[in-house]
Amino acid sequence: MFPAMSFLPYFSRSSLINPLLTTGLLAVICISATANAPKWIWSSKKAANGEKAFFRKTIRINKETKSANLTMSCDNGFEAFINGKKVLVGRDWNNAQRTDVKKHLKPGANVIAVKAWNEGGVAGLVGKLEVVSITDRHKLYSTDGTWRSSSEVTEGWESPDFNAKKWKAATETGKLGDSPWGNVFALAQQGGTDIKKSNPADLKLAKDFKSELLYNVPKGTQGSWVAVCVDDQGRIIASDQGDKGLYRIDPRGDELKVEKLKINISSAQGLLYAHGALWVNINGRNAGVHRLTDTNGDDQFDKDEYLKPMQGGGEHGPHALVLSPDKEHIYVIGGNHTKLPNTDTSVVPTNWDEDLLLKRLPDARGHAANIRAPGGWIARFDKNGKNWETVAIGFRNQYDMAFNIDGELFTYDADMEWDAGTPWYRPTRLYHVTSGADFGWRTGTGKWPQWYPDALPPAYDIGPGSPVGVTSGLGAKFPAKYQNAIYCLDWTYGTMSAMFLTPSGASYTAEREEFVASSQMRMTDAVINPYDGAMYYTVGGRGGQSALHRVTYIGKESTVAVKAKGDHAADRKLRRDLEALHKPNATEAVTKAWKHLGHKDRHIRWAARIAIELQPVSKWEAKALAEKDTQASLTALCALARQSDPSPSLQDELIEALNRLNWAELNPAQQAELLRVYQLAFIRLGGASADIITSVEKKLDPIFPAPLASLNRELCTLLVYLESPNVISKTLALMSQSTDQSKHNWSNDLLARNAGYARAFAATASSSPQRDQIHYAKELRNLKKHWTNKQRLEYFKWYRKAESFKGGASFGGFLNNFRKEALANVPKELLPEIESIQKAPVKESPPFKIDTKLTLGVTPPMKFDKLQLKVKAGVGVQLAFTNNDPMPMMHNLLLVEPGSRVDIVTKAATMGAAGMANSFVPESDKVLAATPLVPTGNTYNLYFKAPSKPGKYEYVCTYPGHGFSMWGTLVVE
Repeated sequence: MFPAMSFLPYFSRSSLINPLLTTGLLAVICISATANAPKWIWSSKKAANGEKAFFRKTIRINKETKSANLTMSCDNGFEAFINGKKVLVGRDWNNAQRTDVKKHLKPGANVIAVKAWNEGGVAGLVGKLEVVSITDRHKLYSTDGTWRSSSEVTEGWESPDFNAKKWKAATETGKLGDSPWGNVFALAQQGGTDIKKSNPADLKLAKDFKSELLYNVPKGTQGSWVAVCVDDQGRIIASDQGDKGLYRIDPRGDELKVEKLKINISSAQGLLYAHGALWVNINGRNAGVHRLTDTNGDDQFDKDEYLKPMQGGGEHGPHALVLSPDKEHIYVIGGNHTKLPNTDTSVVPTNWDEDLLLKRLPDARGHAANIRAPGGWIARFDKNGKNWETVAIGFRNQYDMAFNIDGELFTYDADMEWDAGTPWYRPTRLYHVTSGADFGWRTGTGKWPQWYPDALPPAYDIGPGSPVGVTSGLGAKFPAKYQNAIYCLDWTYGTMSAMFLTPSGASYTAEREEFVASSQMRMTDAVINPYDGAMYYTVGGRGGQSALHRVTYIGKESTVAVKAKGDHAADRKLRRDLEALHKPNATEAVTKAWKHLGHKDRHIRWAARIAIELQPVSKWEAKALAEKDTQASLTALCALARQSDPSPSLQDELIEALNRLNWAELNPAQQAELLRVYQLAFIRLGGASADIITSVEKKLDPIFPAPLASLNRELCTLLVYLESPNVISKTLALMSQSTDQSKHNWSNDLLARNAGYARAFAATASSSPQRDQIHYAKELRNLKKHWTNKQRLEYFKWYRKAESFKGGASFGGFLNNFRKEALANVPKELLPEIESIQKAPVKESPPFKIDTKLTLGVTPPMKFDKLQLKVKAGVGVQLAFTNNDPMPMMHNLLLVEPGSRVDIVTKAATMGAAGMANSFVPESDKVLAATPLVPTGNTYNLYFKAPSKPGKYEYVCTYPGHGFSMWGTLVVE
């Protein structure tokens, strides 16, 4: 549902073979580890659920103020006063509040007083008051142990005259930036004294729409809401992600009414009111589908029928429930950690498998390492909760789905952000879910590319994010364009996308518009309420502060209900007619579907192929082998390879049929299909004979390399499998060629809504990892034959070059694992020379324009020869660091955030045995750039983009014992 795990900074130990060239920097507010840094405080070391705490701090201001800004956050909520006047409130620690308090301050003594409360778990208050006097003198007042605290309220406690001598010193529980909160001030929003009806300051809305904050959910009693639906009276039903239950919200009157439903049900990530019942898909205890009904007419659900237990949970567990347009079926989702329950039927051929020709590596950090096909899935059952059927597979973690005006189903699938920068990374995607679909998610490096004919492509690649709610605009009092949209919610970046669909053959293309967006809103679910035509959406999740919002249209366009236009209806009808044959032993299925195997529309070919695959192979095997039409032959042979039992004789016949196809007469899409069907023939039908292997190698070797990277990837895979003697030299030549990696399906505005999560993508954008080269390196590691020593050395030198590539948290680990497996195939006598490559300086051009060149050396006793360097903000920098120390000592150079030098040096000193392997570069997002350890007499060119925020950054040597004398300042102007 949400990001799979907490993420390390992109410059992390897991991403290093040796410390790498730096990446571009995202502007974030950095937190100093000095004494002035705000501290998290509380009235005791351990807070109780529901506990209140009161704090006071008297400060003295000597002059009139020019400006004064108070920033504060509390886990879970606070009310702040200055000199007895309430100035700021907050209800969510993740959304720090900020306000101008200049008018409340006076020369002399001033009292800051805060009421804070806890709603379970850890507690803490953190704040700072930044004052600038009329003489431009800056003063910072921060929460710390000098504040006074009490757990009991006394009348007048917030007033300046109150005597707080009996109050005790506050207890410091951490500093700003510490876990579990992180830097909550980085995206502080403009606040005030009434948070109930306020929207985030950075709220972005489509033109002529209005968003209202209707209700702040009391986290301690009502939890954090992650799923919503509408009942038959226009009331919203919401579920806590944890154990706080179900809630019914009535927006129909002047006052919003919120009540807890009396039935003991919670942790729903799927809610649907249909056929007089509330259908619930629980993700937690008693996971699976439940039907709740009211048996005595008291407007409360009192009967719980546990219809389908499910195995799986967490954020990749059981998810949404959606009613079909004809109201005869209910569709249900399971993420890839949810085992597909036993179903009565399946329109997906049930012999799904991984279908990978060469060895796949699991995620380098172990995520989903043991998850296998089908991955995430969609099923459906009838309105009585029976007759379950598997509809589609091959998702990662799709949370929700919706039908459009044509009755077509769409879902929004998750990316694996740790894969960022790799050729197998898939952005979050809008999928058109058709009968029998497989979208090709496989764990680790095994994800299928969208050119595989046995996987369906996305309708639209959205980009980084964490997909949550999906809803259709049908029923909304919105302009026609927005009624027809599918809305996709992203938790991580607080963005709701309106996806505008255009019929294209039997499927659709799509365009995207940001409909609602804010860095302060972790969206979870949305629904259109037919009662008032408004959209209701929730924020929350992961125990965060939750709220209910409403979107209405306030413009002048017509909001009359739209009707289907029927564009490309004939293509969709043909596809659906073929889908009606998606059942075993369907009458005349082979005859009816066969003539469409060569259709120009990919979705129609898919529907025809699945109809045939569900019939006994004996009825159509000979027909597939004899098919003369090129496209129909490719589709039929794909089906035959997928559905036949292992058979050497059949494999020979099938591959001979493939060999008869003339490569030069195929279009690029057909060429990709041909290569994939070869793979399936080897994967599914058993080991091939020497003659067959030779025949395929002779056919493919002359066409490698091909003009397209997609074809070269598949040719490389096949030729490595076939142990072609020429694949090494050809692939190494490709690995020496770079391609433009500057195009990305995200914007800086999007990434700025969650700077921490965005680091992997900022790193990817800055370092331009060569994805095709990575694929070639991955495949070549499997080859044991035909290497010359020179080729092996060239291959391993590539890994040194790849150290300049950056990506997600698993990126470096994948490359390390490829290299380790490749080393296992190297003759022992060559290993020392290969290992020496890893120690040799690497010469690599920077991935951006160099605007400024700097030099830096070493002077005794253990100092840099320049104590200050200057650059302009945002420029490309080449810093040539020369270790010309007259003493034979190793040095490195790290560029770090302002004020973080001491902390970084301390961390480096505690790295132990891992220090040398990682050049004493500690794992920290405050490290902006780093060299490896540089031996005496060597020069290392460090390339980096100067930070976009002006300030005094620091550079330091973190080799043990050097850091407290060997440092300087990089002034960014």
